[in-house]
Amino acid sequence: MEEAHAINPERIAWCCRTQGLTIDDSSREIKIALTTLRRAMQGEDVLSINQLRKIAHYFNRSLLFFFEQGEVNESILHSPQFRTISNQKPILSPKLTALIERMEKQRHVHISLMEDLGVSDVQAWFPSGLELANDNIKTTAADVRQWLGLEAKNTFQQLRRAVEAKNILVFVSNGYKGQWQISKENPIRGFSLFFPDFPIIAIKKQSTDGPQAFTLMHELAHLLLHKNSFIDEEDDFLSYRGKEKDANAFAGNILVPDGFLQEIDLAEFPENVVSTYDEFFRSFRKRWSVSTEVILRRLVDEGFIESQCYQGFRAWKLNLPTPVQSGAVRNRYKEPIQIFGGTFVATVLDALHSKHITLVRASSYLDNIKITDLRRLEETHVHI
Repeated sequence: MEEAHAINPERIAWCCRTQGLTIDDSSREIKIALTTLRRAMQGEDVLSINQLRKIAHYFNRSLLFFFEQGEVNESILHSPQFRTISNQKPILSPKLTALIERMEKQRHVHISLMEDLGVSDVQAWFPSGLELANDNIKTTAADVRQWLGLEAKNTFQQLRRAVEAKNILVFVSNGYKGQWQISKENPIRGFSLFFPDFPIIAIKKQSTDGPQAFTLMHELAHLLLHKNSFIDEEDDFLSYRGKEKDANAFAGNILVPDGFLQEIDLAEFPENVVSTYDEFFRSFRKRWSVSTEVILRRLVDEGFIESQCYQGFRAWKLNLPTPVQSGAVRNRYKEPIQIFGGTFVATVLDALHSKHITLVRASSYLDNIKITDLRRLEETHVHI
């Protein structure tokens, strides 16, 4: 086996530190003998090129990265937005780190293609003329609903398109294994990257639209109210403190404003039978693209029901067995729109049709779909 010479062991050590891994952990994860890895960390030329390639792949770095001398310059390697969320959740998994970096690259691709297409009059995404006050979430949410042009009935896809229309890129992780997936075991549910143009909202794929819609509006709150990048775990969506409380209240009021609550006849509400709550709110959940928890929380916040109803339903829900999901039919040509959103896909296809990029390059930007799938995607372009 060809050996790799002059590796900078400090770069391997830096990768381990940023992922919260010991050398022993790395040995098990990457499947390289511990004695070999320890000797490499002492500066010995014991790693083969293939072993170094395994290390590079695991940490989502190039081979050249481990040959460069000197310390890692994080200000060059990572964007300020990435460093912001990394400080909030210091230990990000290698796969999630790679996903965030990949989404940032997609943003650069989008901006570059728009420049190639001569699109220079892009509307600023941040709403001008709106008073976005953290101390008056209800009014702020009403103003943002109007800014987004939301209707009384919205699907998740309609909500997503409304946000994308404001020049915000919305990514949803893929439900299938691959480079665009956030694993089910990872507690991260969403994140937002604040940029002066084309900020990013990323949403973990869920089995229903309700949680995805709430995540979308929660991350939009961070962009609009806090003007910063955030990364959120499942527990952050239950928080009653600080900026997470603001984001949750904003999302709740956006999706279920006060006028919507007036439509619910609570005289028939089965308060003492939490197992029937889902059925009682079924039509409202479908119409507003929200979960039962969101409706209950809004009712509690407005003083229409007691908090025990919300807490009791959550406790009951947590004790239910995890449903076995049936294997969905995979339509590969639709996945780029599901992952990257209509705005990004339309830009790539417009660049392809204008001959600014080749079919192969377009495929690479769209999760490496096959040319036949790309052609099918082109046929649906008018429906994006």
